[in-house]
Amino acid sequence: MCESKRTTAGRAAASRISRLSHGGPVTTIRNVTHLSRSPAQTQKIAADFARSLNGGECIALEGDLGAGKTQFVRGLVRGLGGEPRSVSSPTFMLLNVYDTGRLTVYHLDAYRVHGAEDFEGIGFLELLEQGGVVIVEWASRVSELLPRDHVAVRIEPTGPRERRIEMGRGT
Repeated sequence: MCESKRTTAGRAAASRISRLSHGGPVTTIRNVTHLSRSPAQTQKIAADFARSLNGGECIALEGDLGAGKTQFVRGLVRGLGGEPRSVSSPTFMLLNVYDTGRLTVYHLDAYRVHGAEDFEGIGFLELLEQGGVVIVEWASRVSELLPRDHVAVRIEPTGPRERRIEMGRGT
């Protein structure tokens, strides 16, 4: 795709996201760093965080392959009252949907998309309007589509089972 089409599509998406970012529920989150020593502890950190969610949040999840992104989503789904065993990485499906009984979780993976246009094509912007929780793995690949007030979560291995989980409000 030529650069001018990308720029135009990016501006249109940014305009729409700007409209989506106003007036919705805002989850209060301070910049915080957690240290996890196991997948179970990563899930607990996410479950504790999930209890603060009201719906309408977008969570930008970053971390290398094997960092624990799916474990984090399992914990988040558990914290919302859903079944964590139903969570799998959406790498090949692009989108998994989990009904937790409290909030619907839309779990997307941007690893295989070729840009914002591909992500728009699967209905990303519409998902932001559903009142659920939208989680995007590899979010930096579609950063221009993320709402201003997204929650940024970065998971970084610090040892064979240890992880540093940094959470904060996106900009």
